[in-house]
Amino acid sequence: MPDSSSEPDDETVDAVGKLVFALETVEQARGHLYAFHHLTGTADFALGEAVDGLRKAGHAEWAERIETELIGLNVLPDRWTFQLIEEYDDGYYAAFRGMTRDVADDLTGGRRHLHEERIKRRRRTEGRPGHEMGRPSG
Repeated sequence: MPDSSSEPDDETVDAVGKLVFALETVEQARGHLYAFHHLTGTADFALGEAVDGLRKAGHAEWAERIETELIGLNVLPDRWTFQLIEEYDDGYYAAFRGMTRDVADDLTGGRRHLHEERIKRRRRTEGRPGHEMGRPSG
């Protein structure tokens, strides 16, 4: 870990910045996975309404077929979407977050956004309201 009196070199800051960017991309992918989970569940419940409508309209055979073949169907072998999320969160996502935290702790004193912090320092107007530096990243 760098000592508190010195800043990491630019190459280290850039590399950790790229790692953090990769984690942020994984965070977005995780959000899409949750959206997939919610949309799939919403569709499954809408199927129930379609089944009710088909029965009322006199199409009991189609209603029965949708109810038994499609409602509750696994999205992947042996998996509903909540199981995908749990496995993703506990495996890949946890490993990625943990590695990013460990690298930042070791190489930048835990400052994950040191790259952006340096950009802010260069781009802000010293003394102008709304341009305060604020606390360091962490």
